[in-house]
Amino acid sequence: MRFLLRLLLPALTWAATGLALAASPLVTPAQLKALSEGGARIIDIREGPAYALQHVPGAVSAPYGLWRATGKNPGLPPTLPEMTALVQELGLTADTPVVVVYTGIDATDFGGAARVYWTLKSLGVRQLAILNGGLTAWKAAGQPVSDQAAVAPRSHWQPRFNPQWLATREQVRASLDQTGVLRVDARPAPYYQGRIATDLAHARGTLPGAVNLDSENLFELGSAALMDTMALEDEADKLKAAPDEPIITFCNAGHWSATDWFVLSELLGRPDVRMYAGSIIDWSSAPAPLPMDNEPGRWQQLRYAALSWAHRNLGTKAP
Repeated sequence: MRFLLRLLLPALTWAATGLALAASPLVTPAQLKALSEGGARIIDIREGPAYALQHVPGAVSAPYGLWRATGKNPGLPPTLPEMTALVQELGLTADTPVVVVYTGIDATDFGGAARVYWTLKSLGVRQLAILNGGLTAWKAAGQPVSDQAAVAPRSHWQPRFNPQWLATREQVRASLDQTGVLRVDARPAPYYQGRIATDLAHARGTLPGAVNLDSENLFELGSAALMDTMALEDEADKLKAAPDEPIITFCNAGHWSATDWFVLSELLGRPDVRMYAGSIIDWSSAPAPLPMDNEPGRWQQLRYAALSWAHRNLGTKAP
């Protein structure tokens, strides 16, 4: 009997870990400690030098840049062969419990973890979570750190990318002619209002009919930790979306919008939430100009451009 228990214990521990991850896409430092002891794979998405200095013991390094496309639009997913090579190097399979760890500086920092979560879910990883508050929260909770690099046994997994949570330019364009599809702009208000634009965008403003849910509004004030579920629901209620209304989140390049997607889909359980990964950079790069809301006129664009230059170079007030 004791021999049988020794055989079953690892499997039971693994199963408990999986159930915990399946039930909670957002975990605390104490929960991560238990999950790590149960065999979960911890993925640290910070830059290599930061990982080398300190990280959650046992975490493997996979800097955020590896999860983004190279080229003109970093918002697009990498190619499937590139993503396959990455998850194999991390020793992942569809059944590997995974927790993503980021630095824990601010809301933008969390967006990287949400984007990696979205990518892994799209590839077919079934048990996923993010450490709420990142490494900052881990250390604040008195948990230990390590400077010893961890390496996972290489896997042979051949994932397939599931487009269920992805919106393409063509799908977003088609949604303009459909009723009951809500487009949610996750950027700060000045982007939504067309007063500023990222350097890679070819136009200012937002997608037609979009509403603004700045991803920063989903966090505790001055923190990189998401608010509790009740507060998140209050923010989501401002969208005035019907319970089953399809939602497409977007931003400049699929980063802030990953946070909106994560909250609406994974934490609040909305059934049909997709992220337009290419976002405004992709939309404004179409061969023929696509419609925009809040797009300033020519003279207003010149004025905003001058104000933006002065803000960056002279320290004047932001436009």
